[in-house]
Amino acid sequence: MSWLRALKETARSGLKIERRRLEPLIALRGAAGLALVIGVSLALFGPVVAASSAFGAFQAAIATFQRSWRPRPVLALISGVSLGLSTFVGYVTGTHLLLFVALLVVWTFLAGLAWAAGPTGGIIAASNVAIMLVTITLPTSAAQAALHGAMIMFGGVVQAALIVLLPIRRWGAQRDALADALAAEADYARRLRHDPVAHFDPVPLMLARRAAAVTAREARRRPAELHGSRGVAERIRPVLASLADPAMGVPAEGPERERVRELLGAAGSLLDSAARAIRKGDPVRLPAPAVAALKTPDTGALLTGPPLRAADRLTALLSDVIEAAEGDGTKEERAGAEEAADAIKESRLPPERHHRRPTLLRLVPVILAAMRREAHRGSPILRHAVRLAAVAAVGYLLGRLLPLGHGYWAPLAAVMVMRPEFSQTYSRAVARFGGTLVGVFLASAIVEAAHPGTGPLAALAVACALLMYLLMRTGYAVGQACVGAYVVFLLGMAGDDLSQTVFERVLLTLAGGLLAMISYAVYPAWETPRLRSRLGDWLKEDGRYAAAVVDQYADPAERGRDDVRRALLATREARVAWQEAVATAQHEPVRHRGLSHGAADATQHALAQLGRVAMLLEAHIPRKGAASVPGAAPLAEALRRATDRGAKAVRERRVPDWTPVREALESWEAECREREEAPEAGAPPPAGTELVRNNVTLLLETLEDFSQGLTS
Repeated sequence: MSWLRALKETARSGLKIERRRLEPLIALRGAAGLALVIGVSLALFGPVVAASSAFGAFQAAIATFQRSWRPRPVLALISGVSLGLSTFVGYVTGTHLLLFVALLVVWTFLAGLAWAAGPTGGIIAASNVAIMLVTITLPTSAAQAALHGAMIMFGGVVQAALIVLLPIRRWGAQRDALADALAAEADYARRLRHDPVAHFDPVPLMLARRAAAVTAREARRRPAELHGSRGVAERIRPVLASLADPAMGVPAEGPERERVRELLGAAGSLLDSAARAIRKGDPVRLPAPAVAALKTPDTGALLTGPPLRAADRLTALLSDVIEAAEGDGTKEERAGAEEAADAIKESRLPPERHHRRPTLLRLVPVILAAMRREAHRGSPILRHAVRLAAVAAVGYLLGRLLPLGHGYWAPLAAVMVMRPEFSQTYSRAVARFGGTLVGVFLASAIVEAAHPGTGPLAALAVACALLMYLLMRTGYAVGQACVGAYVVFLLGMAGDDLSQTVFERVLLTLAGGLLAMISYAVYPAWETPRLRSRLGDWLKEDGRYAAAVVDQYADPAERGRDDVRRALLATREARVAWQEAVATAQHEPVRHRGLSHGAADATQHALAQLGRVAMLLEAHIPRKGAASVPGAAPLAEALRRATDRGAKAVRERRVPDWTPVREALESWEAECREREEAPEAGAPPPAGTELVRNNVTLLLETLEDFSQGLTS
């Protein structure tokens, strides 16, 4: 993609406005906290301190809107305390230019590295540094700086307290994540009725797993309906795929296929009912036709072998979903669901283990370790941190040199728009300038026309904050228009010269955005050259997952299930990393380096099919104590080693060779034929032998398709 087209695409993306579900109650709570902080500060300390405290409360509320599974009061406290400390330290060093610039470089560098801990940490850290550049200009002495810092912290405390006192949809984010996962499973079941080999996007399940991580304290307070359902949803997916796939034994048409379609439709209806109940916290309302479809005795008469086992397992899993979604409930509310669950229940499954989340204190070494892992030359996070620190320092010095005043607006704009990837940085730079222009113009027009006093200016600032909280998810440009007006009203309340503010803010915002864009062009971190590495990672993890599943047929044991689970999670992470890399690379103004668009599409399809075949095998893993499948262990080892070597070949721009897997499969098939033809062979082969043979053959075909696609 050319630079001109890349700039055009990113500009369009930055100015895009989307329809999103609004959360007016949460926005009102954040605005109420801001109004409370401004009112108390105005009454006790005057408009200048009120402006500082308002920035603290404003930023603390924004922090709670970030996508994080941490408790919202914790995010508000972290934001308020860190901004208050930054304001005090920044003011103390602000009188010494070189010392403050050095401190600014260190802060912004660490804020950039904070992206190693996740987007939420990176956004909060960068926002606090940016707002600190404004708040340090308000105090006039060290004592005043301490007061301003304390009031900023007070703003964070107030927002946290309001979240605790006025809870809105407590555990709502976790409920939504789990409900989305179950709804995705329901949609998958319905699509399998018409497309038996339909693909499934694992992202909802991944988000649900992250949302399910809790600390020991949260585990004691978590609603009962959030226990267990995610683990059951994880196990339902391979069962659904196995039941629908014609390769597992059900013909493409006929009464058997019609029965499978009925089961899939019933599963979709029941999963949707469970998703609605979990999302709203209501009792489960089961559709009678779906329950009847699962209770009918026709299944055993029509299905045999793997499809029958999949159908039986599906009814047991759906029973678990219903019971988990029902939660505590009242006796009357649970009676109908329990009766239906008992009617379709066949067996019990092991309880889902808690996925533990470290507490804040224990999270510190984890974050530091993540930062250290990014301290290498090729890390995009490290490059982002270097760019951020350099642009902040250059922008601050440029603002000081220009005879405009308010020089902090240039580094503020740059720090707020910069992200580790190209498209987000450029789109946000365009959106920030456009939004700022609109917001400052409207706010300036209101002030010039009405000449409001301190009280009305404070009320207008709160109104802008309310609009910001309400509309921030609809588009970055919309949010920045609200922020631009908010800052104009707030600084006007503090006695700022509005006639200078309008022109300077627009001009220096443009300068900050241009600095951010130039920095990425000069010191980029392109994703396109790393596509082969991402593809190799996905191939390796897919191979390990398939090998772990085949290993379970060689040695059926409960301890091996953890290996399969870890391998599945790793291949999901690798798949999502690849998909995100491809999406990012599409907007980068660089040529592909060794991997064309056709090759990317073909290899992605092959690896998705590889994971799907392994998933079908996983759905029929023998229970503990079952007879092992002879020859499965060498096949698993051949898969593991071949895909490891294949991943290395992909990174080195070579085509992988799958001869070892083919030879291992041919050797095993020869042994099976000899065993069947031997005169003393009386006992039938262990259950699963034919299943493993067929699916490993499919695995080999997908690996060969991968190599062929790599050359396209």
